[in-house]
Amino acid sequence: MPGKAQHFQGPQLLGAAFLAIGLWAWAEKGVLSNLSSITDLGGFDPVWLFLVVGGVMFVLGFAGCIGALRENTFLLKFFSVFLGLIFFLELTAGVLAFIFKDWIKDQLNFFINNNVKAYRDDIDLQNLIDFAQEYWSCCGAHGPNDWNFNIYFNCTDSNPSRERCGVPFSCCVKDPAEDVLNTQCGYDVRLKLELEQQTFIHTKGCAVQFEKWLQDNLIVVAGTFVGIALLQIFGICLAQNLVSDINAVKANW
Repeated sequence: MPGKAQHFQGPQLLGAAFLAIGLWAWAEKGVLSNLSSITDLGGFDPVWLFLVVGGVMFVLGFAGCIGALRENTFLLKFFSVFLGLIFFLELTAGVLAFIFKDWIKDQLNFFINNNVKAYRDDIDLQNLIDFAQEYWSCCGAHGPNDWNFNIYFNCTDSNPSRERCGVPFSCCVKDPAEDVLNTQCGYDVRLKLELEQQTFIHTKGCAVQFEKWLQDNLIVVAGTFVGIALLQIFGICLAQNLVSDINAVKANW
């Protein structure tokens, strides 16, 4: 059934692209030549997102595409069951997140602060944190003082770093008149009084700003998840339909 196999090629190609991007990023950082460095990073490596999502999409797309081309009911059932399991896990995660809101908030704060500690350890993580702080106009999990968790930005007397008592440039309030990005705008800013800090940096935490963003964009976020769920249900139904057609044809032999 070559025609129906085309429905499965998109996820397979997209998954292969994600895997290629993830492996290229690791190659650029020297991870592939030193696999032990995978466990050295204290925070979250964004490359894992590409590898996991890409791997799952590639496996699903491959099973569905080959199953449809070769009329292999085992691969089609594998595709259907695996996709159904993912759908069930997503649904369960959504329900649990709604029930245990406070626990999710605590975990989000812990996750952000854990990555604040590893800010300088990985360039991809650094770029991700900078993007988040710039996009949501925030600084740290609860506020700028969360940067005390980072060895380069903490305010201890034993810290010899020039960034001591500062914050990353992504925390800074942007001046529209500046054409060149000032990467030193956060230096020594936490030595100032809190009211003075508001002139130079964002003082709201990213956890609060992220929660506010979710509330403001609830329809878009919900619509995205519903769209993904419908695509998964369509994939399951398509695979089951193919299995039924193949079994019906074999029954007439």
